[in-house]
Amino acid sequence: MEKSSHFGSLTPRMAKYRQSVLDAKPYVRSQRALLCTEAYRNNMEKPTVLKRALMLKNILEKMSIYIEEESLLAGNQAESNRDAPVFPEYTMKFVIDELDTFEKRDGDVFYITEQTKEDLRSIASFWEGINLRAKGEAMLPEEVDVYMETGFFGMEGKLNAGDAHLAVNYKKLLKQGLKGYEAQVKEEKSKLDLTDPESISKYHFYDAVLIVIEAVRHFALRYAKLAKEEAQKASALRKEELLEIARICSRVPYEPAQSFYEAIQSVWFIQLILQIESNGHSVSFGRFDQYMEPYYKKDKEAGLIDEAKALELLSNLWIKALTINKVRSQAHTFSSAGSPMYQNVTIGGQTPDKKDAVNEMSYLVLTSVAQTRLTQPNLTVRYHAHIDPHFFDECIEVMKLGFGMPALNNDEIIIPSFIDKGVKEEDAYDYSAIGCVETAVPGKWGYRCTGMSYMNFPRILLIAMNDGIDLTSQKRFTKGYGKFTDMKSFDELMEAWDKTVRELTRMSVIVENTIDLASEKEVPDILCSCLVDDCIHRGKTIKEGGAVYDFISGLQVGIANMADSLAAIRKLVFEEKKITQEELWEALLDDFSSEKSKRIQKMLIQEAPKYGNDDDYADQLIVKAYDSYIDEMKKYPNTRHNRGPIGGIRYAGTSSISANVGQGYGTMATPDGRKAKTPLAEGSSPAHAMDTHGPTAVFKSVSKLPTIEITGGSLLNQKVTPSMLASEENKQKLEMMIRTFFNRLHGYHVQYNVVDKATLLDAQIHPENHQDLIVRVAGYSAFFNVLSKATQDDIIARTEQQL
Repeated sequence: MEKSSHFGSLTPRMAKYRQSVLDAKPYVRSQRALLCTEAYRNNMEKPTVLKRALMLKNILEKMSIYIEEESLLAGNQAESNRDAPVFPEYTMKFVIDELDTFEKRDGDVFYITEQTKEDLRSIASFWEGINLRAKGEAMLPEEVDVYMETGFFGMEGKLNAGDAHLAVNYKKLLKQGLKGYEAQVKEEKSKLDLTDPESISKYHFYDAVLIVIEAVRHFALRYAKLAKEEAQKASALRKEELLEIARICSRVPYEPAQSFYEAIQSVWFIQLILQIESNGHSVSFGRFDQYMEPYYKKDKEAGLIDEAKALELLSNLWIKALTINKVRSQAHTFSSAGSPMYQNVTIGGQTPDKKDAVNEMSYLVLTSVAQTRLTQPNLTVRYHAHIDPHFFDECIEVMKLGFGMPALNNDEIIIPSFIDKGVKEEDAYDYSAIGCVETAVPGKWGYRCTGMSYMNFPRILLIAMNDGIDLTSQKRFTKGYGKFTDMKSFDELMEAWDKTVRELTRMSVIVENTIDLASEKEVPDILCSCLVDDCIHRGKTIKEGGAVYDFISGLQVGIANMADSLAAIRKLVFEEKKITQEELWEALLDDFSSEKSKRIQKMLIQEAPKYGNDDDYADQLIVKAYDSYIDEMKKYPNTRHNRGPIGGIRYAGTSSISANVGQGYGTMATPDGRKAKTPLAEGSSPAHAMDTHGPTAVFKSVSKLPTIEITGGSLLNQKVTPSMLASEENKQKLEMMIRTFFNRLHGYHVQYNVVDKATLLDAQIHPENHQDLIVRVAGYSAFFNVLSKATQDDIIARTEQQL
């Protein structure tokens, strides 16, 4: 790992710890699956919430624990660092199907022992017909069978895993500890009128929370005991450290945190256990600098901690975050390449009284992330018009290190968008990034602020052009609204698009609601619900409507391809008549392979306006197409609507992670000249090499999207070479451009890959020379070497902007 003279370097022990975690081969492990199965078998007759609580209790009581020699924090997810546990209550199907292929993958490789295979096969039959995937698929109406068979909506992750995509109330947890939650639960339980039918489910929920709180407490005490035992055989210095670990683990997270060290350990325990309870990703840390600052400040003033010690503890926490891992099905890896966990840390922004929120902890987080240079946590900085200039300058310095962080989210558009949808102003000002670029109010927001079904705009366009039949599968997806070759005008095509995308939006809602209802019934998360307001007061889990706010969004993929396709059709076919409708359609079916089709492809690419160049011709076409989806989607509330939360509705989002690769693989040739099975443009970014007018033009095109409605996140990836940011002049240019994009154009988000094409190409040929190379994939970073070649190629092909 290259050192940064600007930010300093890790302490020797943290550098050693970091390397040991990176060197660990990720194995699929069976221990959690076996303990989960044991708990379910022993408690089949109990209400689901109690069964889930007893499952977590069984796992926390019996799972293997250890404390690494270099670590100052305790807590592990599986038998070894970077190992991935199996969650059979969600699915066993892909696990069993892929047991012998985990090690043979092109990317996202996992290892597995023969004993683990035997363990997993031994419990597979128990889970047949009773886990989430089985129950969810059984509940789906036959009207959506065709979409599930073809994977059109990309629901693999939703059937195989938990929801997450939230941050719990860490501020409240640190202040009162689980002990405070326990007291609140007991009080609420004592007030129940059990003659009221609704009180019965609340009664069981409260019992489940009490079981889990006690289980978490004893889990921490296991580490306290282990630390004391290891202290007896340790060196003098390590003995002192282990005894301090033991003391802290005997207190938190059950007791309120009294020091910065205790607060770090308490946060880590909860962050860890949330991901042991459920394998949903994007479990985020929220506004870390805001809730951790008081503990650091108090200890510093008392002479109990200095900056160096705080940095070491923070680095330790980030390395711990990297030990969390998740095995996905091969199909799911196409949209989550690089084994990301999306554990987002948010710093900066504003206080509820609208003042700049940057504090000492903001700088320490920035420095510690720069020193560790890892893919976890995913660092987001909240930008606003009056951000501390020096802090903003430091953010650019971190970007220059070339590992894709921090991402920047814009208060100037996100806060008004939240308030517009009913979020209280003080809560809107307290938002944090969740996972990638999506945002929510930590500790008050339900699951899935984004990440529901994918809406592949270019593929839907092809369906609209083909009388409702999907070109990829040759199956009918919608009613027929005409064949492109018979359409008399461009307006007729847009009318077919409008009807087609609306029909498919309705179908996506049916799928989403069905799986949500199955999740609510089969896999409620007890600890997570406990730590999100107002679940305890309402006596409801998050899925039942326990959160204060509950908004969700799907992911719209291929925005730029859609814009470029519509522009090419309108200009070259209907206006200039350089290409006939029949010629274009034949070229698409031919995948631009014949000589004639290649000439047409060249015209589509070179002679039509392109999104990303501040050209209203293309930009306004995608706005019009997007409006059809947004207008239709807003009609359908989610399953928590009118059950307690504010909102309960859907909004748009382009945080499509690496789904542009997988979704592109399932999409035939498109009218923008893109060949079949190749990646779509990611997020709201322009298509590769089509943005020829520089970064300012890209910003202007993206800002024309209906961002106030895309509350689920508008992801913009930009790529510059390290040499571009080498000079102070160019660095200042970049800062000025970002300020303009956010302050004047009201852009939602931007992030940068600072790496040159030559380095990426060399890393493909000589991966052993680039083991520390990290790239920004979409709304997250990943080690380049673990990505599939298709995803690597997609990153290499991105436009390198000039400043």
